[in-house]
Amino acid sequence: MNAPAASNVHVPASEPAQTALEIADLQAWYGESHILHNVNITVRQGEVVTLLGRNGAGRTTTLRAIMGLTGARKGSIRINGVEAIALPTHRIAHLGVGYCPEERGIFSSLSTEENLLLPPTLKTGAKGMSIDEIYDMFPNLKERRNSQGTRLSGGEQQMLAVARILRTGARLLLLDEISEGLAPVIVQGLARMIRTLKAKGYTIVMVEQNFRFAAPLADRFYVMEHGQIVETFAASELNAKMPVLTELLGV
Repeated sequence: MNAPAASNVHVPASEPAQTALEIADLQAWYGESHILHNVNITVRQGEVVTLLGRNGAGRTTTLRAIMGLTGARKGSIRINGVEAIALPTHRIAHLGVGYCPEERGIFSSLSTEENLLLPPTLKTGAKGMSIDEIYDMFPNLKERRNSQGTRLSGGEQQMLAVARILRTGARLLLLDEISEGLAPVIVQGLARMIRTLKAKGYTIVMVEQNFRFAAPLADRFYVMEHGQIVETFAASELNAKMPVLTELLGV
């Protein structure tokens, strides 16, 4: 099976990219269930990194652990150099992290524009996107700016969920299954969005089941199984790794 064309990170040798996220020996629990086992992940500023794995492998739990949304956590989670393992969720968000969960979580009784006016600005010094910038990136949302959340399609709700994060000034985005269940034309629009955000210098960590969507976008991949990282490789190695991915993921 031929892999889709993949992008590469081009970092001048004299100017190595800074680390946006560094996870070391991370363990996490839900109650007494031990879910993550010594997870190690490094994401450089401006990268798109994808976590691959079957359902239940621990990918979503990894994103939730970064945000402090699991039970007990041990290990180290450094966000832009700041240790966050012991911080509450609101303090982690104020380090410049935006989390888009699979369930989206928009306010269905409010209009699109009212949803976009709600998010607070994070105290990172980074300016969030203006409403006009959001509408330039998501023309569908401009057309539906007065529509209630309940009247938006699944794709429009997903765009709105991501757009709300961009309003806050967060520069490290954690995106969980944003393409799931959406029409191909909407998925293509989300891919364009990720390329645009990467060009603007955003750092993105994606959990994706849709390999065909994720593969051309990512600079690097981590494969999870049973709460552990079992493979890590760059986009340039994707074709060589396809036999392993076929075995692990059935792609």
